[in-house]
Amino acid sequence: MDPDTDTGAWRGEKLGLPQSGPGSLASSWPRVLALFVDWVMCYGVSLLFVGFLAQQLSTVVLGIWFVVGMLTVTLFSFSPGQFVVGMRVVRVDGAARVGIIRAFFRQLLIVFIVPPLLNDPDGRGLHDRATGTALVRTR
Repeated sequence: MDPDTDTGAWRGEKLGLPQSGPGSLASSWPRVLALFVDWVMCYGVSLLFVGFLAQQLSTVVLGIWFVVGMLTVTLFSFSPGQFVVGMRVVRVDGAARVGIIRAFFRQLLIVFIVPPLLNDPDGRGLHDRATGTALVRTR
């Protein structure tokens, strides 16, 4: 059996993660909910800088979302939306912090939309595989 396609008994087993509960891999719907919470929050913050009907509103929202996501994952290992939903970003090599370089490239890959949609057998998106991270549950 090919070790790259063998997922083990549960998602995340090959990464040393538990099957369920805190520390297990987050599923797709909580990820989507966390992204929605982040996006709505950044939309509200962007309205402080540009008007509701401004042409550059979507660009400002994306910029704020990018910076907030990168900085909060670097400092706290979760974005505000991930915190609300009960998730955090961890390095799969077991190191303590995600770090600004990994957080930057992870956020950059999410901007392109397709990497988070391409999942490995464990359910990790391409952005997580490329940066050596995983999104796990905290509760």
